[in-house]
Amino acid sequence: MKMLVWFGLVLGALSAAGNVFVTKPEQTVTLECGVDTFRGSLEWRRGDQRIFSVDGKTGFKRKGTIDIVSRSYDRTTNLEVRRVKLEDAGKFTCVADGNTKEHTLLVVSVSTNPSGDLHLGSEVALTCQVSGLDTAPAVHWKGPDGKLNSGSLKSVARSDAGTWKCEFSHGGQTYSESIDIKVTDPPTPPPPPPPPGPSQSSPGSHKTTCPNCTANPPSGASDLLGLKWWVWVAIGVGCLVMILLMVFVICLCKKIKTKKRRLQKMRNSRQFPKKYCQCNRPTAVGKPQQGRRREKPSAPPLQPLLIE
Repeated sequence: MKMLVWFGLVLGALSAAGNVFVTKPEQTVTLECGVDTFRGSLEWRRGDQRIFSVDGKTGFKRKGTIDIVSRSYDRTTNLEVRRVKLEDAGKFTCVADGNTKEHTLLVVSVSTNPSGDLHLGSEVALTCQVSGLDTAPAVHWKGPDGKLNSGSLKSVARSDAGTWKCEFSHGGQTYSESIDIKVTDPPTPPPPPPPPGPSQSSPGSHKTTCPNCTANPPSGASDLLGLKWWVWVAIGVGCLVMILLMVFVICLCKKIKTKKRRLQKMRNSRQFPKKYCQCNRPTAVGKPQQGRRREKPSAPPLQPLLIE
């Protein structure tokens, strides 16, 4: 009976144990739940915090509030995480219809110091950081030739160019992440300054072989009267603006004077109106008013006749 109990516990532990997924920062990783379909519900959690849960009957989806939620997408029963960060590493739990699967996400960051292409003869340190485990595992490097290396290159050679692998062990399994290294020639140093000529003074001496030469030559051949070329350009532009302004003022004054003259003429013409010739003409007989009968003129009085 005890054997059956222990056997059941072992099977339960094995069924609950999930997979280990390894990725690099800024990459996309897909965490497999371990089941293909579900009927009741599906939930993904990181640690104790929910990422999302789906109701299989209604299709209703609930999301959590942690940072990884905005970069997580459900793919049937799997979880896809984009733009992975170092802080995303850790334990992930998938619960499908009551069956729990616990997975581990390891984020491995590999780099060189200094970064970029390596120069021949330079000293370089290889860095391998594993996030997602309670205890940092021991790591070791393998060069392009397959030999183990501590990750410190005292003098870079051309044979160091190629793919370097950072390997570590967890749960009885060995995992690795790689980085490509390029080796280039060191930068060419600048040429040395030319030696002083016979006409140049030796260091520490202020004497010159040219009696008419000055110790401090002019700052620029384009200087005129001690002023830079752009100063003369500014002066020329300022003078041109002043001339244009003066022409504008003169034209405006003439225009104002012309308007004043016209206005004065108009005022004078209104004060002395023209006189027209008025001829002595008989006044027209007024038109009789309508509606009234015209009266007849009375007869002149009779004058007595004188008899001689």
